[in-house]
Amino acid sequence: MNEKGNISIHTENIFPVIKKFLYSDNEIFLRELVSNAVDATQKIKRLAALGQYKGELGDTTIDVSFDEKAKTITISDNGIGMTADEIKKYINQIAFSGATEFVEKFKEAKDANEIIGRFGLGFYSAFMVADKVEIQTLSYQEGAEPARWICDGTTSYEISEGNRAKRGTDIILYINNDSEEFLTKSRLQEILEKYGKFLPVPIRFGTRTSSEPDGEDKDGNTKYKSVEVDNIINNTHPAWTKSPSELKDEDYLAFYRELYPYSFDEPLFWIHLNVDYPFNLTGILYFPKIKNDFELQKNKIKLYSRQVFITDEVKDIVPEFLMLLHGVIDSPDIPLNVSRSFLQADSNVKKINAHITKKVADKLAELFRTDRKGFEEKWKDISLFVKYGMLSDEKFAEKAADFCLLKNTGGEIYTLKEYGEKVKDIQKDKDGNIVYLYTHDVAQQDSYIATANGNGYDVLVLDSPIDSHFVAYLEQKNEKTQLKRVDADVIDNLIQKEERKTLQLTDEESKTVTSLFEKAISKDNMKVHVEALSEQDLPVTVTIDEFMRRMKDMAQTGGGMSFYGSMPDNYKVTINGNHPLIKRILSNEDEDARQQLAKQAFDLALLSRGLLTGNELTSFVKRSVSLIG
Repeated sequence: MNEKGNISIHTENIFPVIKKFLYSDNEIFLRELVSNAVDATQKIKRLAALGQYKGELGDTTIDVSFDEKAKTITISDNGIGMTADEIKKYINQIAFSGATEFVEKFKEAKDANEIIGRFGLGFYSAFMVADKVEIQTLSYQEGAEPARWICDGTTSYEISEGNRAKRGTDIILYINNDSEEFLTKSRLQEILEKYGKFLPVPIRFGTRTSSEPDGEDKDGNTKYKSVEVDNIINNTHPAWTKSPSELKDEDYLAFYRELYPYSFDEPLFWIHLNVDYPFNLTGILYFPKIKNDFELQKNKIKLYSRQVFITDEVKDIVPEFLMLLHGVIDSPDIPLNVSRSFLQADSNVKKINAHITKKVADKLAELFRTDRKGFEEKWKDISLFVKYGMLSDEKFAEKAADFCLLKNTGGEIYTLKEYGEKVKDIQKDKDGNIVYLYTHDVAQQDSYIATANGNGYDVLVLDSPIDSHFVAYLEQKNEKTQLKRVDADVIDNLIQKEERKTLQLTDEESKTVTSLFEKAISKDNMKVHVEALSEQDLPVTVTIDEFMRRMKDMAQTGGGMSFYGSMPDNYKVTINGNHPLIKRILSNEDEDARQQLAKQAFDLALLSRGLLTGNELTSFVKRSVSLIG
């Protein structure tokens, strides 16, 4: 048998197209060829199970090897093999897939989809790295003869008698000069571990050195010797392929460490996905301890198709907020292009997206319902994730409203509904708005918190980077509700009541105080106001407008109008005209002393806000010492 011919394609330029456009990363040639070997191996196993193959299966391990001197890489399987006619059909006719005919023939067989072959363009990824590709194959069919196919990267091929003596296929790549990086053990091991770590058929890549017991020494201690063993690169039965009833907590944790060997933190909990209708989806999603720098947490979910790694860019399948999770998703129903690397937004993807969102929301709701205390203990680690989800996914937000929590400065925790009930009467302003007060820094804003608490008000802690957006969300979702940071104004202005305190200064005295503090402050971005406050309130308070500060915060986290981020900070300096210190300053006839006292009172306000630093702080300390003296 000796035949030459031309590969059946629609253009003479197919190989340049394959090399340059169909595959985004040339290392995936190994993924494609090993995946084909897996498919061929699963087919022979299935045929044996169906009684269509009577021979011995033997060792079905797939071998990957290389020869640096000969510049070859070989992928060998003991799978279904091919006849010369099948080579013409499945290899030469690029657009045809052997899977179609195979599945049609055995469509009544259970799980036929699991063994769909991928002959066709996947095979031709070999020409991304090879000048020449050779196939040596022997079909499982009784009486079949070995066949050899060879192609040099043009549309010409040659089929002749092969030399393979046992069932299966060898794919031999003659590596081109530009791809010699793949002729090293470390590079091939890296690629195999990346794409084939969980393939369902054992993949052998040479041998590795291991230790085994070798008797005892004179002290009774076990001795060990080095031995060469098969270097099997994959776990053929990863946790996500098993039923949840087969797994214990330690199994899930062990699999997490297998996925992320360099992670020091254990996950908080996990969700095992197992859906077979209306689409196929398996996987395990882990909830990690999410740090505030949440952008760094993304790209931790790995997408597989029948245990073949595809990508960790899963934004089309997984909702944006779920990108903070870790774990694995495996689905044969997710459409991929010929390189299996890019997702297409079809109905299955959208259904899977919605299903994952629902499963995550249901899991969180169940945890909250069955163990509220435990859920509250985990809230610090998952609050960022939940809030992110509520901001970005309406359906998730509807469910999360029941388990989203708010924590106050006293450490008390409430659901959104519970907190609304708590403050609806005491923190209602004269216009009927319920005002939620909050702090983003408990230590820095302690004096403001103390003033609010002294007036009987509660203060929430909203200190994550996403909370500048979350406060706006709460206002939007709760009618007649406003959120104000506790340092946005004096307390009487944050929650305005019908009754207003009477200013004990005359108009002339107010003007004098204003002028006095303007001179003492001498800053263009500090505007002085004299107001009637309680004698127990601070004599001077420095605040920044809630709207402007919120816009600046949102701009910094990528959510507001960017020009707000570049605008300077403007502060309001509120002088408490009813405070004894202000009256004392006014009664002092020494102008220098009044200026010094005003400056000291203002610096005290800056100090409480955390704005007094450097030389100003040093000068404040010196003045304080002199005043004490």
